[in-house]
Amino acid sequence: MTLGRRQFVHLAAIAAASAGCSRQDRAPAFTTDPFTLGVASGDPSPDGFVLWTRLAPDPLNGGGIDGDVGVRWEIASDDAFRQVVRSGTATASAELAHSVHVEVAGLEADRWYWYRFSAGDAVSATGRARTMPTPEAMPDRLSLAFASCQHYETGFYTAYEHMAAEHPDLVFHLGDYIYEGAARPRVRAHRGEELASLEDYRNRYALYRTDPDLQLAHAACPWIVTWDDHEVDNNYAADISEQPDVRREAFLERRAAAYQAYYEHMPLRASQIPSGPSMRLYRKLSYGRLAQFTVLDTRQYRTDQPCGDRTQPPCEGASDPAATLLGDGQRRWLFDALRESSAEWNVIPQQVMMAQVDRMPGDDVRYSMDQWPGYAASRDRLLGFLAESRVRNPVVLTGDIHTNWVNDLLVDFGDPASPVVATEFVGTSISSSGDGGPNTEYAEGVMRDNPFVKLQNAQRGYVSCEVTRGLWTARYRVLDRVSVRGAARQTLAEFAVEAGRPGAQRV
Repeated sequence: MTLGRRQFVHLAAIAAASAGCSRQDRAPAFTTDPFTLGVASGDPSPDGFVLWTRLAPDPLNGGGIDGDVGVRWEIASDDAFRQVVRSGTATASAELAHSVHVEVAGLEADRWYWYRFSAGDAVSATGRARTMPTPEAMPDRLSLAFASCQHYETGFYTAYEHMAAEHPDLVFHLGDYIYEGAARPRVRAHRGEELASLEDYRNRYALYRTDPDLQLAHAACPWIVTWDDHEVDNNYAADISEQPDVRREAFLERRAAAYQAYYEHMPLRASQIPSGPSMRLYRKLSYGRLAQFTVLDTRQYRTDQPCGDRTQPPCEGASDPAATLLGDGQRRWLFDALRESSAEWNVIPQQVMMAQVDRMPGDDVRYSMDQWPGYAASRDRLLGFLAESRVRNPVVLTGDIHTNWVNDLLVDFGDPASPVVATEFVGTSISSSGDGGPNTEYAEGVMRDNPFVKLQNAQRGYVSCEVTRGLWTARYRVLDRVSVRGAARQTLAEFAVEAGRPGAQRV
């Protein structure tokens, strides 16, 4: 049965109690490590952040714990925990797969802290988290990284080891944290068939979370997360499965299970707890007056992809003014947040490519109906709003496509001379699609035929950004291989956007 309002209220009460238990929960003596999935922090504010862990001594078989368990948490101003500034006991409840979400408040703004958990005589790894600057502050600098698409079966997560070594202030994950398909062993192996039940999704998240490089990156700094399609079902659109024989009601039951498992495994606040198949994930965060982040959800509220197939020549449905990736409510929220922003940089972390690359070398006009060009009227409305409202220094961060791109976003992609209104940085995958390559001849053709494209590349990796008041610098970090552990990292290219001058310039 789909989880309804009563279950939502009950789960919310459990999460609200997790920052300080209202009852005595048992603290067993574990014979094996219960912190096999690591620790994480997320969604920081000027006075706190969310701390996360999940007790799972048998992680790939449901966790291996019965009943609720008390978990102690500590936050210190030093990595040796000589100065503990906050502590408490949380409930790892069976109904939330023994996950813990502690919403910490009352800390100093704009500084680093260290945290850890303990249960019985077991102690977790130490994580590092930081608070945001105060709303009125103008920080000198922000270091962030973003990534997406980490198919466990197709490669190792060495990119996360390199990312953690850069010590970013924030990491944005833009979707496809897991892949839902049946086991097809390649570099590594999933277990079981395509995901359907809550237990299925929990075990798949646990598999991914056991990866040591992923754990290292989560422990390095706060993450701000959003999903794409593979957290539920490939290319799903709202309540519509890609598989034509799946009934809406059955798909919503699956979506409810997937959304709950997502919440259970991410450092999210109680306000994100799903109510059945609904979960509000779009939200706003600010890094003082330097940057505002409006994190989008382009899956839950979208209309169905036009033309039926994943990739098509342009079709009438792509210009349908009623077609939407955001839904009316999220679109109004986004426009209000951008209109009211006083930030120097207005950043839109989201899932699918916004630029309309419709002149591929050797091909007819082709683009993916699953991305913003399949919803061109909705995309053009957003870009037109950025121009008309003179939103300050908009930057779009994108995942999904398993390739690197740097795109100048035009007010009107039908007019090559149209003004540039924003810059889109598209990151490749962490491991999805396996070992990549420079794809030089194809990339040169794409950039020649689409002058607003400044970079195209098919290697694996992530994007590291440095933000100051006057300059946004994006460094594209790539690995030659993900089919082996420990591959070296190199910087493919570096691009800069000057405040007040939309468009990317190669450094």
